[in-house]
Amino acid sequence: MHTLNGQFLAIDTASRKPIYEQLADGLKALIARGDLREGVTLPPVRQLAADLGVNLNTVAVAYRQLQDEGLITVRHGSGAVVSSRTLAAQTEEDLRKPLRSALTQLVLSGMPVSRIMRMVSAELRFLTKGAK
Repeated sequence: MHTLNGQFLAIDTASRKPIYEQLADGLKALIARGDLREGVTLPPVRQLAADLGVNLNTVAVAYRQLQDEGLITVRHGSGAVVSSRTLAAQTEEDLRKPLRSALTQLVLSGMPVSRIMRMVSAELRFLTKGAK
């Protein structure tokens, strides 16, 4: 576990999800919530890898993914900086795919629709706290 701007970033080694995706998703959530604002410098790859106990290439891949999505800018020698709170242009369909996948998992788990709706609403409120 690592703290960024007072917020926790954790990796679940038991998860089937690749560690670089967990790291990228965790950083995206911190950016979406505004906990990591534009201009904030992220820890160097080596430092974050050591803090989380993961391979430095794993962190580099996560940073590269975030850069490709337009959320951070990586400057060799000066580190990675949060550059935006919005993803690079994507179609609505591209944005729906992961949502559909997550909702499919919840439906297949047998969870009632009303509970899924409450869960989605709670997560949305959490991610948009302070947003207008």
